[in-house]
Formats: sequence, C-alpha cells, structure tokens
Amino acid sequence: MNNTVVYKNNLLIIISSPSGTGKTSICKKIINQDKKIKLSVSHTTRAPRDNEINGIDYFFTSIEKFNRKIIDQSFLEYAKVFGNYYGTSKKNVKEILSKDFDVLFDIDWQGASQISKSNLAKLVSIFIVPPSRDVVLERLEKRSKETGDDYEAIQKRMLEYEHEMSHANEYGYVVENGDIVECTKQVIDIIKKERIEII
Repeated sequence: MNNTVVYKNNLLIIISSPSGTGKTSICKKIINQDKKIKLSVSHTTRAPRDNEINGIDYFFTSIEKFNRKIIDQSFLEYAKVFGNYYGTSKKNVKEILSKDFDVLFDIDWQGASQISKSNLAKLVSIFIVPPSRDVVLERLEKRSKETGDDYEAIQKRMLEYEHEMSHANEYGYVVENGDIVECTKQVIDIIKKERIEII
C-alpha cells in the first residue's frame, strides 16, 4: 500500500463527540471563523429536519442509492448511526483539497476510524466531551422540542453516550465543551498549530 500523502499542505480535520455535545454548532463556528476550511457535507438516508437544506446540511438520499455508492466504493467512510446511514464522498473531499482548502468532518468514531486510514492529507482528530452526562441529557431534551425527537429517541442517544465516550482516547486531542466560544477557540488553536507543523 502506498502511504504517500497526496495533498501534503492540507488537513483532514475530524470533529467527533457523543450526541448532544454541541459538535455541529462548533463546526459551524469554525467554518465561519476560518475561511481556509470547508465542511464535508455527508450523504444520509435519514429524513431532513425542518431546518435542514439538501446539499448544505446533508445530501439526503434513499437507502438504494446509498447502497449503490457503497458497492461503487464512492465513500471515504460510511457508518450506520441510530438506524440511518451516513457517508462521506471521496470525490467531494478530493475536490475541496484540490482547491487548497482543509476539510472538516462532523462525524462519529466509526467514520473517524475509517478516515484515519486515508493518505489524502494530514489528519487532525479532535474529540469533544461535555462537562457532564447531565449536560448532554439537558441539551438533548432541549433539542427534542425543536426536532420533534421523542423520549425513546433521547433514551437511545443516552444509552449510546458511554459507548461513544469510550472512543475518546483514539483521538489526537480531547477538548471539553463547557463554553462553546472557549471550546471553539481551543479547536481553532489546535488547527493552527497543526498547520504550522506542516511547513
């Protein structure tokens, strides 16, 4: 296997966390604050929420089309999360890197494990942890009012919480999200440090 890094001056930045830890909000702030970073938009088989736009939040697709992409080996990574499939298009990632941007992935530990085997660019993996389990439950309950998630969906996510947290030690960095502004700053500082080390 050829381990030569293809895009030597760019980063693949992975942000993972248990559900309800605020990673999607952090990713949006990073994109707004650092114009050299583009978000990788995942394909998913789940239905869009009311505030989500196809092609911006996700590429919403059918299970049949998703399976075809798996067979065609179109994904850099894919995983089943809470009963739905999510995947990252190799073509889309290469396109972003070819324009000299770093790529940000808002994905779980399963996807992170697959991308870590990639040789496309230098990997930076960051795991976001909450101040406590109770904070996650509170955030999920608050979010359920906006998304329509029921009690059962929240309980499923809480059952998965410990399992997801057990993968934190697989990441290069672990950052606590007690305050989203401070957490975002710490993540951006890590990215800047990693860029300097490329040179």
